[in-house]
Amino acid sequence: MRVSVEWMTRHQVPLYLAGLTLGAFVGILAPAVAHPAEMAIHPVLALLLYATFLGIPFGRIGGAFGDWRFLGTILAVNFVVVPIVVWLLSRIVAHDQVLFVGVLFVLLTPCIDYVIVFAGLAGGDEERLLAAAPLLMLAQMLLLPLYLWLFVGAEFITTVEFAPFIEAFVLIIALPLVAAGLTQLAAARTEAGRTWEQIATGAMVPLMVATLAVVVTSQIDGVRAQLGPLLLVVPLYILFAAVMVPIGAVAGRIGGLDPAGRRAVVFSGATRNSLVILPLVLALPAAFDLAPLVVVTQTLVELVVMVVFVCLIPKIIANPAASAVARQ
Repeated sequence: MRVSVEWMTRHQVPLYLAGLTLGAFVGILAPAVAHPAEMAIHPVLALLLYATFLGIPFGRIGGAFGDWRFLGTILAVNFVVVPIVVWLLSRIVAHDQVLFVGVLFVLLTPCIDYVIVFAGLAGGDEERLLAAAPLLMLAQMLLLPLYLWLFVGAEFITTVEFAPFIEAFVLIIALPLVAAGLTQLAAARTEAGRTWEQIATGAMVPLMVATLAVVVTSQIDGVRAQLGPLLLVVPLYILFAAVMVPIGAVAGRIGGLDPAGRRAVVFSGATRNSLVILPLVLALPAAFDLAPLVVVTQTLVELVVMVVFVCLIPKIIANPAASAVARQ
């Protein structure tokens, strides 16, 4: 088992690309599976986060909550800088209110789930990102209505139902977090607990592959059916991710963060809360029926971008100690 886990870890990027490709093929060739796959997104994502949380020492998370330099930086990037960037980039689709609203929903809400996984793969600080997740969730719940009011208008706010935010946070973050904590306690006391912890932690790469495949399978056919108007938002999403790399890196440096912290800030700034925000957009009036696909398109673009970032960000934000060891 240990050999297979090490092999998957070494080849994780090709495996993730294979998951994306498999999901696209299945979703296009068998569109009937889209609905069951969509129903599986949250359970699979919860399992992925459970496996991720198992790899984080819970004893050190308390210290991460006290790192206000990191928390202040990540909050400023996501809720001060990002809205400005989104407003400027959204001029590309401002002529179409449906595209505009979909873009605002997804780009104004920072990711709180698989960003922890991808940032960790790139050497980002998982513990501090996990500590920041509740603050990011609460802040976006409070500030999204304000941003929508400023960007779209007060009348639009009455059509938005925010209850799915709470449900998604409980199912995707809180329950896996509690389960991981209990598993770590069991692992510290019993041999069976230690064995289970090793199995679950070793399953992180295949769970990520499964998550990518399920998300793409569930959404690719819908995106293909509306490809014409959705093509307009693809370059916008790519540009957003590209712009947030230097912004996050500079913000992390201004905040005096270490390389792991700066990488985490970059991933947080570039990664959006599409899987959590989707139920809110699905609840919009019928006139906005294209908006959910605008959000889904961001997910598909982002998954590819994140795989690229796992390889790219450690080179952009190098760890001096690791670089010195590599030169020796």
